[in-house]
Amino acid sequence: MRYLMKTPLLLLWLAAPAVAAECPPAPDVTEELQGLFEEARAAEDFRQGRAVSGKMWEVWLRAPDAAAQEVLDAGMARRDAYDFIGADAEFDRLVAYCPEYAEGYNQRAYIAFLQDRPEAALADLDIALKLQPNHVAAQSGRALTLMKLNRLEEARAQLLIAVENNPWLSEAALLADGAPLGPKGKDI
Repeated sequence: MRYLMKTPLLLLWLAAPAVAAECPPAPDVTEELQGLFEEARAAEDFRQGRAVSGKMWEVWLRAPDAAAQEVLDAGMARRDAYDFIGADAEFDRLVAYCPEYAEGYNQRAYIAFLQDRPEAALADLDIALKLQPNHVAAQSGRALTLMKLNRLEEARAQLLIAVENNPWLSEAALLADGAPLGPKGKDI
């Protein structure tokens, strides 16, 4: 009987992704991102611009080690399956294991945003941007979160920074004339 009671715990332990004792430091990707920002600004059309955006995501989604990558991938798979509670738990594990890896906070913020918890999203986005100031997705996510909180001037300022880094963001449409974050004060 004792053996049977321990079996579920053993199975849970074996099924959980392995996490090492300490996460290695997140690599400095500043130069790589600066090159991609220049490439995005020089892109001649939407197709080229979106391809560069994809390269940026490859950089941000590169976890510090295999264990962190496994947890990140598990969280994203849960998110993609609309299992936001499970995804949130995975991203909690990721930030606990790799507190210096910005993407863990960015992904957890996205889950909070999807769950209509903008204050929690904003807190995680602020951490992500402190760790990785050039994280365009966190910049645009922060702008959307500020917009949701009706802090429109801050949202506009944040989105302008994101669009400066990557003019091909779909969120750039929010800055157009007449859009929620567009220029104000024009007479008709």
